Amino acid sequence: MTTDAVFSGRFSFEFFPPKTDKGVEKLRTVREQLATRNPGFFSVTYGAGGSTRERTFSTVKEIKQAGYDVAPHLSFGGDDENSVLNLLNDYKQQGINRIVALRGDLPSGMGPQAHLVYASELVTFIRKNFGDDFHLDVACYPEIHPDSATVEKDLAFFKQKVDAGANSAITQYFYNADAYFYYLERAQKLGIDIPIYPGIMPITNFTNLQRFSSMCGAEVPRWISRQLESYGDDLESIKAFGLEVVTDLCETLLEGGAPGMHFYTMNQAEPTLSIWDNLGLENVSS
Repeated sequence: MTTDAVFSGRFSFEFFPPKTDKGVEKLRTVREQLATRNPGFFSVTYGAGGSTRERTFSTVKEIKQAGYDVAPHLSFGGDDENSVLNLLNDYKQQGINRIVALRGDLPSGMGPQAHLVYASELVTFIRKNFGDDFHLDVACYPEIHPDSATVEKDLAFFKQKVDAGANSAITQYFYNADAYFYYLERAQKLGIDIPIYPGIMPITNFTNLQRFSSMCGAEVPRWISRQLESYGDDLESIKAFGLEVVTDLCETLLEGGAPGMHFYTMNQAEPTLSIWDNLGLENVSS
């Protein structure tokens, strides 16, 4: 599908820190390809318990030194306050003024004495120590976080993050636009008025999509999964169908008033660029 509509807003691209030298080189190429669209920022994920701390930091530092705005993901995980404070000071010294503040997950093997520090606590910690030095994005879940017992409790957790000082939010990916719009309505009724940016996951591999979705609680509608399943190992058909589905989703979201989008790129340029070009998005992001 191709549309003549032109949208503007805040658009961002997410990477994960590469594990190998080859991966580092690939990400540099991907970054430069995506940079031609002038995103508001790139973000870089942070492994469970800070397991990718050094790789995240080096990736973030390189992106910043290349002249792009970048937002490190950050969670307490198994770290103490001093470790997190030192990392935040390092980011500030690098000229980084945006953080994606998350609860994160503890790595396996940490034992029962370990405990999770909620994202609202991290937001409070950053505000206490740095005031408004950082723009803070937090996560939210239109289809409910897998650990939340009810929709109401999930929204209450989100409100805690907002009340603690979050500036904006990025959603878990989804393929049902109604879930996003209904979530906005529920959030607004609770007095949540920060921008909520839809997270967009391109569809390129059915097996991977199933695995990711089962882990994070995102729903792949039956009609999508059955169609993808029918293609078997025909990757070109999977990609073509995925492109059409996600383009339609993005168009619906933007026409419905979404303030922009956050793309989960999986360190690939082509799927996101194809969606971008289908939508006719401007190469300017606010």
